Amino acid sequence: MSKRKNRSSASRDRPTEQRRSVGFFLGGSWDSISCEGYTRLSDNPEVRMAVGRIAELIGSMPIHLMENTDSGDIRLKNGLSRRLDIDPNPWMTRKTLMSAVIWALLLDGGGNAVVWPKTSGGNLEELVPIPPGHVSFQADGFGYRILIGGVPYAPENLLHFVLNPSTAQPWLGTGFRVALKSVVKALKQADKTKNEFLSSEWKPSVIVMVDGNGEELTTEEGRKRLASQYLKTSGAGEPWLIPAEQMEVVQVKPLSLNDLAISDNVKLDKQAVAAILGVPPYVVGLGAFNHAEWNHFISTTIMPIVRGLEQEMTKKLLYSPDWYISMNPWALYSYDLKDLSNIGANLYIRGIMTGNEVRNWINLAPKEGLDELVILENFIPQGMIGDQKKLIQKGGSEDET
Repeated sequence: MSKRKNRSSASRDRPTEQRRSVGFFLGGSWDSISCEGYTRLSDNPEVRMAVGRIAELIGSMPIHLMENTDSGDIRLKNGLSRRLDIDPNPWMTRKTLMSAVIWALLLDGGGNAVVWPKTSGGNLEELVPIPPGHVSFQADGFGYRILIGGVPYAPENLLHFVLNPSTAQPWLGTGFRVALKSVVKALKQADKTKNEFLSSEWKPSVIVMVDGNGEELTTEEGRKRLASQYLKTSGAGEPWLIPAEQMEVVQVKPLSLNDLAISDNVKLDKQAVAAILGVPPYVVGLGAFNHAEWNHFISTTIMPIVRGLEQEMTKKLLYSPDWYISMNPWALYSYDLKDLSNIGANLYIRGIMTGNEVRNWINLAPKEGLDELVILENFIPQGMIGDQKKLIQKGGSEDET
């Protein structure tokens, strides 16, 4: 069951008065975009690593169509649930669509991602992501309109996902472009400095001081002749034999990247990228995997973004007040097989999960006879728990009990 998404004639009418259009670009100004050496957020390796990990995780989350009932929420499986979770449009899968939405939301869209829900006869036919370059936003009093290719649409007819809402215009996302701008610039400068340093020819480890009055130093051929005559040897490790009156050899320590403190600055900048985007440091190349950090990342970074996606789709795609859209996060958490087995076993013996549900947790095929709920003591079916004999109390007899 889905809402019909038709453009109202009112939303197509262009306003007669001059309205302020709201656009966004990642550099803060057109001058910074066109200036030499500008790097977009999407071109920075650390930012791409962090955003790519977030996009892959959210794209991997199943989308469930749920219904509220008196005995709890149940999952619905119908044509609409298949459209949301498997084939949102003829060209993409759910994973591809949601990954594209997250890339637009975090990078190119500047905190905004727009998806067109194409309908026919009240049924949802396709979910089509709109490229960020084709989208702009136009303030309309306290509300707004979404312009796609210059054509205005009412926001209720489109899915508009927002990240970090603006305080002045709460319907408009701001993303991370302001917070990341200076960090990305510093990372680019560090990378350029490192490359220039490594490719520089001015890093000799040995300096030979020669009498400047010699004619050999005035020409390149003369200098090469001197080096060939005194400094080149027939085998590696052979000593140089040089005239003491004309030459003196001095060994120097060349400047290294550690002397420039580039690695320390890069580490700090990478930590800043990880903190701003809310990813564990190892995602951007710092440190090693940490079980607790990963689960914290899922709870505090992935899930807030996912909740926004769920609410926008529930609000604009569903008619029934008892239906809602939920994205399942449990597969994203870092679980050990031993932990899953122990949890499943404890739930099984308490009559909360069936044996086959536990087997499904640890990727085993179902078995016949494990679809009933059992409870601890004699592992009898839950419905027969009242028929068993009571345990004999200490000091009593079986007849007394």
